[in-house]
Amino acid sequence: MTLQERITPDLKAAMRAKDQAALRGIRAIKNALLLQQTDGSGATLDEAGEIALLQKLVKSRQESLEIYEKQGREDLAQPEREEIEVISRYLPEQLSDEKLEALIREVIAETGATSMRDMGKVMGQANARAAGRADGKQIAATVKRLLA
Repeated sequence: MTLQERITPDLKAAMRAKDQAALRGIRAIKNALLLQQTDGSGATLDEAGEIALLQKLVKSRQESLEIYEKQGREDLAQPEREEIEVISRYLPEQLSDEKLEALIREVIAETGATSMRDMGKVMGQANARAAGRADGKQIAATVKRLLA
């Protein structure tokens, strides 16, 4: 089932329930999908593309949230938190720190990485294996810690 097929009934349910947070989040996803479909490339999104799109939406909201919190603007921060929660429902379950570390240790063993110079090889494979189940910053921090 595509992301578009999953969000349509959820959008209807949010409208019926008058859930403004869910409406904002789902509409943001729907808008991003529409932009992707009409960008002129003619490419359709596969599952990996959908995950990347959702991660991009979450990341932009997290960056906004950090700014609002630094400025003490709770009135603007709260809607961002709500939208992050709604959009995150459509992402695969995130890896725990322990599982992520085990995955990265496995990649390090397979690639034979021994120092920070090998970080690029490890990051490439770790990002491919995590496939939307971990944030890039989190993966990079774990790789740095394990290779240091």
